[in-house]
Amino acid sequence: MLPPGRQMLRAMRAVRRLLCVLVLTAIAVPAQTVAILLPGSAKRAVPVIFWRSLCVSIGLAVRVLGEPAQVAGRPVVYVANHSSWLDILVIGSRLRTCFVAKEEVGRWPVIATVARLGRSVFVRRRRASTVRECNQMASRLVHGDNLVLFPEGTTSDGSRVLAFRSAFLAIAGQRLPNGQLPLVQPVSIAYDRLAGLPTGRFNRPLFAWYGAMEIGPHFWALAKHCGLRATVMLHPPLDPAVFASRKELTAAVWQAVAEGAACLRQNRLPSPASLHTAASLHMTDSHTRNT
Repeated sequence: MLPPGRQMLRAMRAVRRLLCVLVLTAIAVPAQTVAILLPGSAKRAVPVIFWRSLCVSIGLAVRVLGEPAQVAGRPVVYVANHSSWLDILVIGSRLRTCFVAKEEVGRWPVIATVARLGRSVFVRRRRASTVRECNQMASRLVHGDNLVLFPEGTTSDGSRVLAFRSAFLAIAGQRLPNGQLPLVQPVSIAYDRLAGLPTGRFNRPLFAWYGAMEIGPHFWALAKHCGLRATVMLHPPLDPAVFASRKELTAAVWQAVAEGAACLRQNRLPSPASLHTAASLHMTDSHTRNT
């Protein structure tokens, strides 16, 4: 039990951070509304500034390992593990991308407005809507956007990566007007610092938002703390053309994400040389298959 003085300081920290979030949101909503109406890339830049500002306002540092995939004419589908609403801030603060969210998010007060202004694509869990939603996502890719998928279909407690649903990666098989397939880049996320110290099984669930948790109390509990950090590992991109089936691609993506998340939870880092070699191998295989 913390002494009353410490509890008061933590409560004041949480109030300050909540006010910052509200002010930033009040500024970002009209700014993005205008940006969407204008030509150019402003509609992609404003969300990055907004998410990054939110990370700063709640005291969450973001470390990135690896590089975003960049191949001319080939948009990227980022595929990540999912344990918290914080994942949106973390990924959005570092990548120019749109999120694919479950349709329930489109009905949440305030959050739905922010998600729509971030140009999120809302999907249902029914197979009957898969084709329509794939067309929506393909349209985003054709118009120069990248996408983020969370194929676990739900959030976890952060101690493991749940199985990926292959249906989420249907978009990876959609050919673009130039005849190419989008690249798929696995992304591992782990919340590895609390009060500046490595997190473990005991305190890692503080970051996780799952089950019947409500976002308000979760934010309040988290905002009281300092020295927060998330690490994002961008794995070598995969070319869907290399894989015999969508299930094979899904398995390869899950393995990369799960192994990367396990490394980060254990405070281990992969060798940069091995990541570079793996990236070269996948792209070489893709080129050979396509020629």
